[in-house]
Amino acid sequence: MSADSARQPSSFENRLAKNWRHFSKWAQRRALTAFRVYDLELPDWPYAIDWYAGRAHVIEYPRRRARREGTHLTQRAEVLAAIEQVLGVGPEATYCKTHQPQPWGRQQYGRAGANASTFTVDEGGLRFEVNLGDYLDTGLFMDHRDTRARVRREAKGLKVLNLFAYTGSFTVAAAVGGASATTTVDLSNTYCDWAQRNLTLNGLEVGPRHQVVRADVLRWVEQTRESYDLIVLDPPSYSASKKMERSFNVPRDHRWLIEQVGALLAPGGQLYFSTNFRGFELHPALDAAEELTPTSLPDDFHPGSHRCFLFRA
Repeated sequence: MSADSARQPSSFENRLAKNWRHFSKWAQRRALTAFRVYDLELPDWPYAIDWYAGRAHVIEYPRRRARREGTHLTQRAEVLAAIEQVLGVGPEATYCKTHQPQPWGRQQYGRAGANASTFTVDEGGLRFEVNLGDYLDTGLFMDHRDTRARVRREAKGLKVLNLFAYTGSFTVAAAVGGASATTTVDLSNTYCDWAQRNLTLNGLEVGPRHQVVRADVLRWVEQTRESYDLIVLDPPSYSASKKMERSFNVPRDHRWLIEQVGALLAPGGQLYFSTNFRGFELHPALDAAEELTPTSLPDDFHPGSHRCFLFRA
């Protein structure tokens, strides 16, 4: 008997294989080339594994004891071997990162490396640039895929605002859906440039109709006099950039921010608010909200990835 035939796959490898058989077909039917294959499903295997057009993006969430005893290194090797066995993705196309818990109030994530791997993925007819090498996040929050599709369906003829826009994926969805105008606001030059590239990738011209604005969102919403038919608001859990006039954290400030942004809605307008802050509770004064969770989560993400709410003017 050969070593390969005697080899017994782990519980993780069995789950990964089962998920791959299901989600690879599921994604093909939906014209997706980027999707989650494994989402921290087995308590003893704390990983999130995403497929990006033939590449694997792996985030490890090591337990304290495992880190202390060094057993996470052995497990990581097993995970990478299973990815090669099941997904057919070798080390040269696998990007493995470790989630490092940060004390509350500290900036969460900076640059993770310098081995940039930039390419495009498809999402139901939309195209997005992703970078698997430089940061913990890749440039595309896939857990918002269904909400992007909803915005795309609703945006025709509407004036759309995207705040804390990151790489502008919601803007692209709205613009492709026929929005009459879009405004994309983010403080980061890197993300504003990325948002412009995403618009261009989808045949959209940055200019008077599709504006990308680099600004402190908290200050910008206080100063603008424009009104919008549809607004997407997906703030970070915490932010204290040196470029900002004040810090922001979701539990403390979300009521003020939602009320401030809600005042920009035109009559009949809609505001989508989402957060991935664990344990988030909406302020009681915002009881008019319609919670879209968990139906806003795609099938490839587990409950708890985010919470999403809809406010109507």
